[in-house]
Amino acid sequence: MRRLVLACLTVLTLAACQSHDEDKTAQAPAPAPAGPSTAPPPPLPAVANEHHEFSPEITGDDFAAHLRVISSDEYEGRKPGTLGERLTTNYLIEQFKRMGLEPGNKGDWIQTVPAVSTALNGQDSLSLDVAEGGGKEAFAFGKDMVVGTLQAKADVDLKDSDIVFVGYGVDAPEAQWNDFDGVDVKGKTLVILVNDPGWNGKDPSLFKGREMTYYGRWTYKYEEAARQGAAAAFIVHQTEPAAYGWNVVQSGWTMPRLDLPESEDPAPRLPVAGWLTHEAAQRLFAKAGKNFDELAKQADMRGFKAVPLDAKASIHLQSTISHSLSNNVIGMVKGSEKPDEAIVYSAHWDHLGRDPALKGHQIYNGAVDNGTGIAALLEIAGKFAQDKPKRSVIFAAVTMEESGLLGSRYYVAHPPFPLAKTVADINMDALPITGPTKDMEVVGLGQGDLEDTFAEVLKADGRVVSGDASPEKGHYFRSDHFNFAKAGVPALSAGGGIDMVNGGKAAGEAAEADYVKNHYHQPTDVYDMRWNFDGVTQNVKAFYALGEKLANSDMWPAWKDGSEFKAVREKSLAAGSKKKK
Repeated sequence: MRRLVLACLTVLTLAACQSHDEDKTAQAPAPAPAGPSTAPPPPLPAVANEHHEFSPEITGDDFAAHLRVISSDEYEGRKPGTLGERLTTNYLIEQFKRMGLEPGNKGDWIQTVPAVSTALNGQDSLSLDVAEGGGKEAFAFGKDMVVGTLQAKADVDLKDSDIVFVGYGVDAPEAQWNDFDGVDVKGKTLVILVNDPGWNGKDPSLFKGREMTYYGRWTYKYEEAARQGAAAAFIVHQTEPAAYGWNVVQSGWTMPRLDLPESEDPAPRLPVAGWLTHEAAQRLFAKAGKNFDELAKQADMRGFKAVPLDAKASIHLQSTISHSLSNNVIGMVKGSEKPDEAIVYSAHWDHLGRDPALKGHQIYNGAVDNGTGIAALLEIAGKFAQDKPKRSVIFAAVTMEESGLLGSRYYVAHPPFPLAKTVADINMDALPITGPTKDMEVVGLGQGDLEDTFAEVLKADGRVVSGDASPEKGHYFRSDHFNFAKAGVPALSAGGGIDMVNGGKAAGEAAEADYVKNHYHQPTDVYDMRWNFDGVTQNVKAFYALGEKLANSDMWPAWKDGSEFKAVREKSLAAGSKKKK
């Protein structure tokens, strides 16, 4: 899960999130207690083979039954390539069959996703060596910088590469902004600022002001640097504009990195990519006779020109390369009148698996992240199977979201339905288990008119759409809907609201903060029999109502003016129209 502004508990159950499988007797979820409990949490009433009679309607009991199974200890944290994957994908296929769905990948339930793993060797002694000021400056891995290759090569040698500061590293024609204008960076090492030019808020009309656009994401910066022909790129980490600390960068880059093989994703990739600490960047620039902080301020202004440094970078990377396979599971309800047009529901089934080094409970059960999304996907699929929509509806349970959104990226590269015929993607990731709310948060509010349709759906339920409370953190780019958006398909990602019926915004904010601090990506993200499913069931019904509205109409949601995805969609639809002729 990339979106951290998600909550797990009602304010009444903030202290009661950890429980395990000691008691394997199936029980219905109990109502939340009247106040916070100091007693030990009750045992988890979930096992992989529990029996449950499912209703064709969306109900809290059915949602809970799916969630109990998918997040049980038997599923071992649903890590790709393990027994947990086999149990999970088998369960999904069995449920799709029970509901009467058809295989959604051109006659198959499974879409096999290849992955390549790059494990950097010799991290303890690795350094980035920079020749500048008549001497050599060494930047140590972990302390000063992190680095790796994005080309999945065992041996990469960067030697005496000229260093250039390119501001934010952005080429955005619709914003009349190009940090590469007038500079040739082929074969060079780029130093790049995190976030995008609008972040500092000096000009709210610049990009989207404080709200991060895709140009602010680190993934874009590496992509653009590769397109420009650079040999290496280092992003300068600063906690506030990055929205996470250096420790997050460290942990992410010390572990083996997964990606799709180049045969599946032929876009240019950097031989060397990494991050520098703010202090390391200041030291590097000072040795080259420049002031990093002053140049960073200049990069916020229109007309900024890239600044070559009197410095050359060298580093030698040796990595262990391995290959693996994992599976998306795809079901379909075929449209009765327009079967060639499709609405996609997506949710990732994978989580972090088991860590034998942990004391006590070692399984990352992933009940909220993303057992809730899978339970919602199954509930909505069962409802559509009964309702026979006019357009086809696809249910994509995708893999390797936790490894970089790889399953959805592969789906978009190999769509069972052409993307020009894909009406929209509705993505469900880490749905809060709270009581009812007056709103639902839409991440990236203002991107497209799909959210306006969603607002109509919520209005009929007496609720409203609210925006992301922290748009500067770029949550829109951190879950599987983003790969659809990047390909031009209108995509919606929404979570539970923050304004709770009981307790208001204070209760919602407290629950959100508790989940992020105490349960996100931790072994404590487990099913609790005292959870109240009223709110999440209400939200699942809203997701269904949005898809139903699209599936039984002629609507084609569009991106709004100013969205970085609008041009891609228009090009896709035009190409699809020409092909049809």
